Amino acid sequence: MRNFSTPSLILSVTVSGENNRRVTVFSPDEGIFTATLYGGPKSKMRSLVSPMNSGILYYYRDEVKNQTKITDFDVKNYHLSFRENLFKTYAASFVTEILIKTKCAGSSSECWKIVNGFLDGMELCDENESRLGLIRFLWRYLSLSGCRPQTKICCVCGESLHSEKLNSSSISEKYIYSPFENAFICPSCQNPRAGDFLLSKEAVTYLEAVASLSPKEVRKITVSKTGFFEMKEFVYLLIEQVCGTKLKSLETGTGIL
Repeated sequence: MRNFSTPSLILSVTVSGENNRRVTVFSPDEGIFTATLYGGPKSKMRSLVSPMNSGILYYYRDEVKNQTKITDFDVKNYHLSFRENLFKTYAASFVTEILIKTKCAGSSSECWKIVNGFLDGMELCDENESRLGLIRFLWRYLSLSGCRPQTKICCVCGESLHSEKLNSSSISEKYIYSPFENAFICPSCQNPRAGDFLLSKEAVTYLEAVASLSPKEVRKITVSKTGFFEMKEFVYLLIEQVCGTKLKSLETGTGIL
């Protein structure tokens, strides 16, 4: 039996027995693991160990019985706005499902950085900013998983997709995403095939900015409603492909996410 402590994010809490709770935890050290929280309704730990709370988790592990018990939780971030905004609630569930399905994209420590960066940022932002923040998070997560398309050059001719400045005449110019190449094709090289996905120059330019600029710089960039919905449909499609299945959070959150 050994005692441990680790930075942790509580992903979910479910009933286990009459008074206990089964807790799914995400840690940069251990990835995703489950632990038991003992105690009845009057236990102060019940309010501390709640979904999306993050901080330092204290627990002990009995290797013989294969049991992990939570002993204390020093909460650093409560993310209280998530309980007051439906989009933020569903976005948090969406992120949780992705983490579990992909096992933190194979890198718990790097995953920890971008997940907490998104959640902490969403806590400070309004719903509209959070929606665009979710697009950025998913695009970065696709990179972590090794499945993000490159948005710098045309995969056919090798020319830059961003050689000309974005203006009113080019903003609706369409690039083709080829799932066969996992890359984009410029208008000059296009030969549409089944399964291709069309994205405007604005959308591709923004996604390239997310990949190459600092988060602070990207937050200053504005996006049209058309560009936003294009990117949302696109990154949702790619993230489900990475997960290898339809995501329940997207199905239940239809019209919200």
